[in-house]
Order: sequence, then C-alpha cells, then structure tokens
Amino acid sequence: MTSIEKNITELTPTDFAITLEDHYGAHNYHPMPVVLERGQGVFVWDVENRPYFDFLSAYSAVNQGHCHPRIVQAMVEQAQKLTLTSRAFYNNQLGICEKFLCEYFGYDKVLMMNSGAEGGETALKLTRKWAYKLKGIPQNQAKTVYAAGNFWGRTLAAISSSTDPSSYNDYGPLLPGYIIVPYNDLEALAEVLKDPNVAGFMVEPIQGEAGVVVPDEGYLKKAYELCRANNVLFIADEVQTGIARTGKRLACDHEGFQPDILILGKALSGGTYPVSAVLCRDEIMLTIKPGEHGSTYGGNPLACAVTMAALSVVRDENLAENATVMGELFRERMRKIIAQRPDLVTLVRGKGLLNAIEINDDEESETAWNLCLAFKEKGLLAKPTHGNKIRFAPPLVITESQMNEACSIIENVILNWQ
Repeated sequence: MTSIEKNITELTPTDFAITLEDHYGAHNYHPMPVVLERGQGVFVWDVENRPYFDFLSAYSAVNQGHCHPRIVQAMVEQAQKLTLTSRAFYNNQLGICEKFLCEYFGYDKVLMMNSGAEGGETALKLTRKWAYKLKGIPQNQAKTVYAAGNFWGRTLAAISSSTDPSSYNDYGPLLPGYIIVPYNDLEALAEVLKDPNVAGFMVEPIQGEAGVVVPDEGYLKKAYELCRANNVLFIADEVQTGIARTGKRLACDHEGFQPDILILGKALSGGTYPVSAVLCRDEIMLTIKPGEHGSTYGGNPLACAVTMAALSVVRDENLAENATVMGELFRERMRKIIAQRPDLVTLVRGKGLLNAIEINDDEESETAWNLCLAFKEKGLLAKPTHGNKIRFAPPLVITESQMNEACSIIENVILNWQ
C-alpha cells in the first residue's frame, strides 16, 4: 500500500475518489465536487447513491439520456464481434454508417473521426485543401475566419482561433492564417470576406462555452449568403448545437440552409463512445487523397454501430420536438424566477434545451460556482462557464414532470439565496 493510500483509507467514497485524482492525475480540470458512478435517462447517481438531475449532459454529448438501452445494445453486440481494424482494411460497418449519415443529413460525403476537436481540424484541413486545389489561393496564403468567443477544443489549431487567454496563454507560437471577427456582426464579416485569400468562415450557430450566446435571427443565413457571394466555405461547428439539442436536427435548420461543411460530435454516439464526423459536398471532400488525413480509430466498427443507433433514437423518439417544448417550459420558469430576483439573475437565453442564466456579478466572482454547489446539494448538477454564467442542458428525453421538478430546485436555491 502506497503512502497516499494509507492516508485516505478512512475517507468517504467521494473524498477517496477526489483525492486519488488530485494525487495521480493532471490538474487540467476543476470539476464540481461530486463523484458519479452510474446514470439512467436524465439522472446520475454518485458513489454514495445520491441521485441528481444531470443538467449538463456531458456538455450535450448525452442528448439521448444516460445509457440509452438501444445504444448500449448496439454497442455491446458490435463489441462482441469486431471493435477495430484501422483503415488499413475495409470493415463491414463503415460504408453502411457513411450512407446512413449522408442520407440523414443530406450530404454527398462524410469523414468520421473521434473527437469534436478532430472534427474541427478535419474541417480546417479540408478548407485549406479546397482553397489551394479549387479556389486557386496561392500556397500557404489561405486564411480562415472565426467568431470571437468561439470554442472548439484544446488543440493548437483550436486555441489559435480563441479569444480566451486561459486557452492560448503560454502555448505559442499559434497557427497563422486566422482572422477573428466579432460574433453576430455581419458588417465585420463582410469586410474580411473581401480578402481573396479567405477560404472559410467557421462558426457555432450558438456559442456554448461562451455562455449560450444566441445570435440575432437571420445572422447565420446572411453570413452563409455572404460566404457564397465571396466563394468562401461556410463551416458550421454543430458539435454542441447539433443532434436535436436546439429543437431542430441541426441549429442551422432554424434558418433553412445547409452549411458547406458540417462538423458533428458529442451526441453523435449518445455519450457512449468518442465519435465525430465532417460532412460536405464531393468537390470539397475529394480534394483529400489517400494518406493525406486520417485516424487509427476513425470510422471503426464500434463507432459506426453506436452512431447509427444514437441517431435513430433521436429520430424515432422525436427528441428535437421534445427539446422545443421543454426548452420553452424551462425559459418560462426561469423568467418567473428572474422577475422575483433581478438582483441575482439578470437574464435567461437559449434555444431548445441549450440554455443559460447570467448572474448579476462579474466573471471573476464565485457566485455562479456557489449557486451550482447549492444546486448540487438539492439534487441538480450544472456548472458555470465564463465565471458568471450557468449553462443548463439536460438530456433531451426529459419529461414535463421532471423538468418542473428540476426547475423547482433551481427556483428554491435562487429565491432563498442570501
């Protein structure tokens, strides 16, 4: 027995797990002090068997609810047959899954990877290949445009587009060829698109990590039209907003257009396995040739099985429609709370079941964190983002009675906050 194990044998199961992580793990996260061991639907249980409403859904990866039986069954059945071949060989699931994804979202081609960040990297590489092969931009001169406040991962490519110092500090030199414009600002976008070396504009339809920032109605469609007018690819980062989270199949569906490049991840597997995908037209996808991009695990049989099951659940259980109804109920309940405590909560914003409240305090305060600790004590899990914002994103399978019960927990904490 090591010295650390001797010192923690008398701790509670919760403190034991937290202490082990703190001692042996990297300190690159600051989790809420709860240790989870199982989940079902909208609920999770900690190691001491306390139940909680999950109002984070693993950052919208568990849209279908925890351990959905159809997804788990597909995963188990495939795991008993074949899990990985690499792309050195064909497997009997990838082509079926690629056809399923292309037909589900209406694209010619798909390239499957593992994480959302890899999806963003894939989109960036496709955009640059297209720029040099088809648009005719001189080699090494291609630029891509991003909206301030974006978040699409922790890789060097992702943080090079970040405006958050905690993401990019001490990681330089960052990647060149990036232009940052204000989010929800069409004039600023139109100005930079005049540069003939701009190849793509990558944007979140709703900025999740920034605090569920919803742009003006029509912004996305007009941005897409500006891109088309300037022969620039519109790249939709729907890793968090896709798969029915905002009340539509995709958040871009609210404005009735199809992005040139679509990035998906998170709920693509219902939270059971890392899967991401990039979809686009033939002319864009086929600029990448054998050996120019890939991943050992990308498109493996297990990923394919869970992806098809996860998307089938979304469609068959009408989760987009439920997200619309439950999201309206949530925001209405929050507006009533705000009317009673405008000194503490200033607004609620969101679409479908991707929502946030803003706390009447600066980003350096701990009020939002302390509120989340209080929610936890009452049986609901959420987490602040950017200091003074609390994101609420329960699984899309949540029922009306469950939503009302969860909202009552939030109400009780906020109305009694001193």
